[in-house]
Amino acid sequence: MIRWTGTALLLGFFIDLLLGDPRWLYHPVRIIGNGISFFEKHLRNLFPKTEKGERKAGLALVISICFLSGFVPLAILYIGYQIHTVLGIVIESFFCYQMLAVKSLKQESMKVYKELKKGDLEGARHAVSMIVGRDTKSLDEKGITKAAVETVAENTSDGIIAPLFYMAIGGPVLMFIYKGINTMDSMVGYKNEKYINFGRYAAKLDDIVNYIPARISAWLMIAAAYLEGFDGKNAKKIFLRDRYKHASPNSAQTEAVMAGALNVQLAGNAYYFGKLYEKPTIGDANRDIEYEDIKRANTLLYVSSFLGAVLFVAVRTVLLAGILFL
Repeated sequence: MIRWTGTALLLGFFIDLLLGDPRWLYHPVRIIGNGISFFEKHLRNLFPKTEKGERKAGLALVISICFLSGFVPLAILYIGYQIHTVLGIVIESFFCYQMLAVKSLKQESMKVYKELKKGDLEGARHAVSMIVGRDTKSLDEKGITKAAVETVAENTSDGIIAPLFYMAIGGPVLMFIYKGINTMDSMVGYKNEKYINFGRYAAKLDDIVNYIPARISAWLMIAAAYLEGFDGKNAKKIFLRDRYKHASPNSAQTEAVMAGALNVQLAGNAYYFGKLYEKPTIGDANRDIEYEDIKRANTLLYVSSFLGAVLFVAVRTVLLAGILFL
C-alpha cells in the first residue's frame, strides 16, 4: 500500500478537480457525522451530567471516532490490495478523492458570486449560509462577500491542504482520521453551554492536527499570490502580522494571506446563533471588498492546492526512495 500512495494522491486530486462531490454519491463525512451524532447521544446518557463527566464523554467520543475513522478504510484497503494491486490503487485513489473539496468549495462559493452578480441579496445570503457557520440573515453585500472569501481561505487548509498532508504521511487511513477529527470539531467544538465541556478534547485535538498544515497552507498561498500576480509581498506582510488574530491558532493563517493578497480587510465582528462575537479585523482596508474577490479567492485556492499536491508527492517520493535505498 505504501508504495502506491503518492500515485493515489495525485489520481484522487485530479479526480476531485474533474468531478467534485456529486450529490448522488453518499459522502464518507456524512457517515462520520452520523457516527458522531450517534455516539454523542449515547455517551451523554452513559456519563454523569457534570463538568468532569461531560469531558470524559467527549474524550470517549474522540477515541471512538478516531478509531473507526481509521479502522474502516484500513480494512477496506487491506482487502482491496490482497485481491489485486490495481484494485487497491483504485480504492486508495477513490478515498483520496472523497476526502478533498477543491471543486466543491469553488462551486459552492461561486453560487454566492452568481447571486451577488444578479443583485439577489436573499439568494446570496442563502448560498453563503450553506458554507459558513455564522448567522447570515442580516449580512449586506460586503458582509456576504467577506464570508465567502473567508471560508475559501480557511477551507483551503482544512478541506484540501491538510487532508493531502496527512494522505502523504499515512495514506487514506490517516487522511480519514484527520477528517474524523475535523468533523468532530465542526459539530461539537463550540464554546457554548452545550459543548464547552463535551467538545473540549475534539476542539483541542483539531487545533493540534491543523497546526502544521495551516502554516504550510499559508506559505503555499503566498507562493500562489506571487505566481498569479496578486500582491504577494503584502500577503506575506499581513500573514506575519495578523495570523494569530483569531481565537484558534490556525484559522487566521490563510485568512491573513488572503486579505493581504487581495488588499482587503476580512474578519471582524460576527453573529453566531443569534449572539454577537467581537473579533479583530484581519488585513488593511486598502480598497472595498467586491464580489469579484470571490473569483480571485478561488484562483488562489486552485493554485495553492496544486502546489500542495505536487510538493507532498515530491517530498514523499524522495523520502520513500531514501528509505528503500537504505
